[in-house]
Amino acid sequence: MSKTAFVFPGQASQYQGMGRELYENYKEAHNVFEEADQALGFSISKLCFEGPDSELQLTANTQPAILVVSVAAYRVLSKLGLRPDFVAGHSLGEYSALVAAEAIDLSTAVKLVHKRGMYMQEAVEVGFGAMAAIIGADLEIVKEVCKKVAGDEVCSPANLNTPNQAVIAGHKSAVERAIEELKARKAGRARMLPVSAPFHCELMKSAAEKLAIDLKEVSFQDPIFPIVNNVDASITTKGGELKENLIRQVFSPVRWVESIELMLDNGVERFIEVGPKNVLIGLIKSITRSATLLNVEDRKTLEQISLS
Repeated sequence: MSKTAFVFPGQASQYQGMGRELYENYKEAHNVFEEADQALGFSISKLCFEGPDSELQLTANTQPAILVVSVAAYRVLSKLGLRPDFVAGHSLGEYSALVAAEAIDLSTAVKLVHKRGMYMQEAVEVGFGAMAAIIGADLEIVKEVCKKVAGDEVCSPANLNTPNQAVIAGHKSAVERAIEELKARKAGRARMLPVSAPFHCELMKSAAEKLAIDLKEVSFQDPIFPIVNNVDASITTKGGELKENLIRQVFSPVRWVESIELMLDNGVERFIEVGPKNVLIGLIKSITRSATLLNVEDRKTLEQISLS
């Protein structure tokens, strides 16, 4: 029997107005936003619906905002009777997957990712680090180049998104050297990303240490759905393993290609992206041509799902 995976987006999927239709049309979604507002002590709902963009783009706000919209969409899907065989999330999206799998409650998760965003922003002084997207280069070449140019600095793969798309992160000067080396090798196209910090690299170790202190106070339940985690690209079914995964995730690459391939190997034939935009669907399309790909973020896409 074919299987379904729900995948949850990470940072960069945010936009002003996201989640409003869910909030206005579905009680389950309305309750998610209300719970998140109460947990955070400020209106993440208003930020999602009205912005301003300058506030929504701040990492400490972006992370809880995307999580809340994703969980709201999931709760409506669940009410319609759709259940996944696996869940996974891209970076921040792993927290949405954990809430969906009932390993952690929404209020706890939204407070954690708010702090996670602050810690990640504080870890590196603005302008000191950088990230760059590499398109059209083999992942092994990207890894080789990062290792070659790093020297005494940090430069490493941060997101392994498709067989020929990666994001690298580290010290700005080292990332710039990697871009030049890739150009010299004529290995794909490279461009700097407009981000405020170099996520998923060793420069995030201090953020991980701070998050670890908060996670000590959190109890994780065994997930009701198997979770494919970012750090090891492996299946997790025990709550006791989740905490360590989330700590390492902050400074480790997102192994998205391997995660999708693992689910394909385990019989997944349908992927539903649950949350704002459809970035992950685009990535999965570059990994497999055989799977059915859908997304849910508003009333229209929910209706399409219910009819499929």
